[in-house]
Amino acid sequence: MSPATRPRGLRPDWLTDPRVWRTEVLAGLVVALALIPEAISFSIIAGVDPAVGLFSSFTMAVVISMVGGRRAMISAATGAVALVIAPLNREHGLGHLVAAVILAGVIQVVLGALGVAKLMRFVPRSVMVGFVNSLAVLIFLVQVPEMRDVPWAVYPLLAGGLALLVLFPKVTRAVPAPLVSIAVLTALTVAAGIAVPTVGGKGALPSSLPVPGLPDVPFTLDTLTTVAPYAFAMALVGLMESLMTAKLVDDITDTPSSKTRESVGQGVANIVTGFFGGMGGCAMIGQTMINVKVSGARTRLSTFLAGVFLMVLCIAFGPVVSDIPMAALVAVMVMVSFATFDWHSVALRTLRRMPAGEIAVMAVTVVVVVATHNLAIGVVVGSLTALVVFARRVAHLAEVTAVTDPEGGTVVYRVTGELFFASSNDLVGRFDYAGDPENVVIDLSAAHIWDASSVAALDAVAAKYAQRGKSVEITGLNDPSADLHGRLTGELAGGH
Repeated sequence: MSPATRPRGLRPDWLTDPRVWRTEVLAGLVVALALIPEAISFSIIAGVDPAVGLFSSFTMAVVISMVGGRRAMISAATGAVALVIAPLNREHGLGHLVAAVILAGVIQVVLGALGVAKLMRFVPRSVMVGFVNSLAVLIFLVQVPEMRDVPWAVYPLLAGGLALLVLFPKVTRAVPAPLVSIAVLTALTVAAGIAVPTVGGKGALPSSLPVPGLPDVPFTLDTLTTVAPYAFAMALVGLMESLMTAKLVDDITDTPSSKTRESVGQGVANIVTGFFGGMGGCAMIGQTMINVKVSGARTRLSTFLAGVFLMVLCIAFGPVVSDIPMAALVAVMVMVSFATFDWHSVALRTLRRMPAGEIAVMAVTVVVVVATHNLAIGVVVGSLTALVVFARRVAHLAEVTAVTDPEGGTVVYRVTGELFFASSNDLVGRFDYAGDPENVVIDLSAAHIWDASSVAALDAVAAKYAQRGKSVEITGLNDPSADLHGRLTGELAGGH
């Protein structure tokens, strides 16, 4: 029974079904193991102690599991957020970074309450496909440094890990293949004494839980003006990545989610993370794919346990976790990369059938994301490119045909299509001002006026006929078009 149809008062599936419980628990454990090296790496990018990134991942995951709008999505410290706030930490210190995280959370709550999530409906499918494919490419590229200039033993370990990830699910899906792969490779390297890069080499793991407190900054207007630009950028980047990831999980699981709740939830999670001295974060696509696509998790329990297991592993099992070979985690992420990529979108058969404009939008999105390593910038540029492609396509759909009555005293111009700034620019040149009779009728029953540019164009047509002593009658306007035309005609400079 799905959560959407489950009667009120009944307990969730993971409380009543042991299979769901097992799936969610094991998925949370796998994600926690994958989060550790990522969080440490993002801490290094931001210029903070590894414990800061690990604490951030813990608080983000636990809080978002309760207040977020998309079940089973993983939020933690991310590279995109780390890149945004790194200059602030470098120039002003950790106190200002923490203050920026709290302010970013407040901004996200406000934007969520204002309905910014509704803008997601304006992201076209070609941008979404480009987002997914570029994400897969980024996940793979992030693993490349772990495969270069390393001991030769890393490569057979990596191959063995990939083999386990591919073959083990064919034997059984009772235990997630990533967990088996990590456990087997760790046991092998420890037992055989194989010297390869490990999680411990990324940085020291924390030995105690984070303690809440206020950021160590002067509470002045100067501090606010210093952190505000970084906080705003962090809020936008975090929301963009989180909402895009939520939409992707919606498609994978075929279940809806509340984007408004997710926006507000991301803000609440960042506020809490900030008060615990963390670097903030947002949805993590790679770990989300491990949770949802690889491990099969579907509930909030997996997200909550990912955060809890992260702290338990670091504090209680730090020495064991430190011995996990990076090759095991790289193998998991490489598999996630291949599973995330939409291979159907680049198949020759698909490309032959897709409009050139759609292919261009997808390609632009991928190129920009890979070049900037910023998913938010790629989505914005891709959406703007899609807007231009759409405008160019629709601009050519407005047609004008003329019919002169048998007596020759009246000509009727029938306009068909959507009239807006792009299509209406050519409208003025479609009339025979000198050769037409004295009475001109412009029939707009098959057209729609969308903006002031179209009204100005119709005014210009009427003015050109008036200069020659000819009258123009506009007919067939639908109610919205008539209202817009009635309010603006004759009032626009340059319309005569």
